[in-house]
Amino acid sequence: MAEVRNCPKCNEFFNYTGVREVCHKCAQSEEELYQIVYRFLRKRENRAATVERIVEATGAEEALLYKWVRKGRLQTAMFPNLGYPCDNCGHLTTTGKLCTKCQDELKADLRTFEAAKEFRENVVQHDRATYHSERKR
Repeated sequence: MAEVRNCPKCNEFFNYTGVREVCHKCAQSEEELYQIVYRFLRKRENRAATVERIVEATGAEEALLYKWVRKGRLQTAMFPNLGYPCDNCGHLTTTGKLCTKCQDELKADLRTFEAAKEFRENVVQHDRATYHSERKR
């Protein structure tokens, strides 16, 4: 069932069905802007354009470009200088929510945590050992 929401761009009411975050009118203008950006990038000399250059040449917002790259509408294989910001540090990435540097740091922290946890468990196991001071033979 659709719910009524306000469009974040034009503040008009629209029925939100889970497909688009904006109203029909704004979605059409986004699609027209996408076509302009795509035509710009299809030219051989513009395929290596950066986000800043695309914004300057087409008038598209950076957030829209990032959204299209995240959704896969603009393929980073075809346009190598495109990406979207890492959720942690802000460097451009092309897959996932974190860049490879942040992923590696997170993995290293997890390995350290797991090693510390294992060490604590070994200490607890060692403390539970039973020692007999007098032993009858």
